[in-house]
Amino acid sequence: MSQADCIEVQCNCGRVAFRVTCRITDLYACHCSLCRRATGTMGVTVAVVPDGTFAWLRGEHLVRRWQMPGHDWECSFCANCGTQLPGRNDASTTYVPAGLLDAVQDRLVVRHHVWVSSKATWHVIGDEGQQHPEGLT
Repeated sequence: MSQADCIEVQCNCGRVAFRVTCRITDLYACHCSLCRRATGTMGVTVAVVPDGTFAWLRGEHLVRRWQMPGHDWECSFCANCGTQLPGRNDASTTYVPAGLLDAVQDRLVVRHHVWVSSKATWHVIGDEGQQHPEGLT
């Protein structure tokens, strides 16, 4: 890992911060209705990193999580300022909202669009990312 691959990020109020120690290049954009309602936008775009490369630096006690009852979908946010924060993607990975990745934005590319079958009719996908009607399998 080069030093350029290690990034430290904080929420808008600065009370929550984390570090990622792997190179991030690929993004995943989810267009499902749950992500649209959670963000009030077209959905959510995230990087996915191995758990061993992610660590909270401060403010983990301020991280709030909401999980959809009866579903594996969850979102995480700062209790103080509301900034969307990283959360559990699956048993071995963490998702990191792409909007937090300013330090490496010049190398980020949306590789996959998921749940395109339920995307908002007003949203036009304008990049080369592979489009999937549902999630990745």
